[in-house]
Amino acid sequence: MSVREFLDTNVLVYSYDIADPRKQQVAQGLVKRAMAGEAVTSTQVLGEFAATLLHKVRPPVAPKDLAAILDVLGPVPTISTDSDMVQRAVEVHGRYGLHFYDSLIIAAAERAGCECIWSEDLNAGQEYFGVTVQNPF
Repeated sequence: MSVREFLDTNVLVYSYDIADPRKQQVAQGLVKRAMAGEAVTSTQVLGEFAATLLHKVRPPVAPKDLAAILDVLGPVPTISTDSDMVQRAVEVHGRYGLHFYDSLIIAAAERAGCECIWSEDLNAGQEYFGVTVQNPF
């Protein structure tokens, strides 16, 4: 798989968060591109997205509504975590000192052949093993 862009959790969250209409519009545009096969995400990101909508947003999203949202996101290409990716995340952590779960995002983007990670949380402009982080917001 060779997709050029990777969506981090905050992009998915903002796409459903009405608190900041500008961020929501940007995020929805990136999600539409992903649904068209132009970007990828990971099972980890989908899990973090689900946990955020179930537990962190107010009011929380009902499980049946979240299931419908995840169905809508079904066309987004998704990278699954395996033991090799966990090993690579450990290498990312060792080299760059990132939190392990951020390192796992880097490893997933690298596995997908991405050149860019769209994220508000990682260091914009930083390159990790050939993948550059960009803050779309």
